[in-house]
Amino acid sequence: MSQPLIVLEDICKTYDLGKVKLDVLKGVTLHIERNEYVAIMGPSGSGKSTLMNILGCLDKPSKGRYTLNNKRVSTMSENELAEVRNKEIGFVFQTFNLMARLSAIENVALPLIYAARKKHERTKAAEEILTAVGLGSRMTHKPNEMSGGERQRVAVARALVNHPSIILADEPTGNLDTRTSYEIMELFEEIHKQGNTVIIVTHEEDIARYAKRIIRIRDGMLESDTLNNEKLDPTALKNKLEN
Repeated sequence: MSQPLIVLEDICKTYDLGKVKLDVLKGVTLHIERNEYVAIMGPSGSGKSTLMNILGCLDKPSKGRYTLNNKRVSTMSENELAEVRNKEIGFVFQTFNLMARLSAIENVALPLIYAARKKHERTKAAEEILTAVGLGSRMTHKPNEMSGGERQRVAVARALVNHPSIILADEPTGNLDTRTSYEIMELFEEIHKQGNTVIIVTHEEDIARYAKRIIRIRDGMLESDTLNNEKLDPTALKNKLEN
């Protein structure tokens, strides 16, 4: 039996606030298989953002074991974690996190600079992925010349350009209108169908329904972990999002 892509075992995270210790995660254990499509849900203060940061190797647990793609990352150095992030994880953020002075193609090519790829290789890869997400005619535009949906597509392309094991999206539709939210979620659906593991952190039920598995977290602990057996009707969901 193959090892799951992600294995979290008794993950705890405590922040030391001087005289007060804040327990944010309290023994989270879960497995995520390759090519799963997972939504992580929870109210504000539930610990879902901290869990996302640990999954994305942006933060370390205070206690517990995290194994990603057969590598124990919970004990890695900052440099080792940075290498894992660049190779294994593509990030999509609510605020897009694009460089304002760079064009779409330059933004998408950034992770390849860190990967020491040659310029012509970076350009070719960025062109291909931007075309794949429907922005073949917008490659030279800067973020302020694009709509919110286009900027998020650039962010998705940047996340995909290194062919990571995981696409990790934090509230990816949070700054988008309902129609654009639908279009971005359809894009994630296509990414999942192509073989990527997709993890979306969201507080929106309609967005979580795109995932095949929904994990709910409350007060730093797993509240539920269920398969989403509801067959997604894109037309019905689009109508619901727009009304």
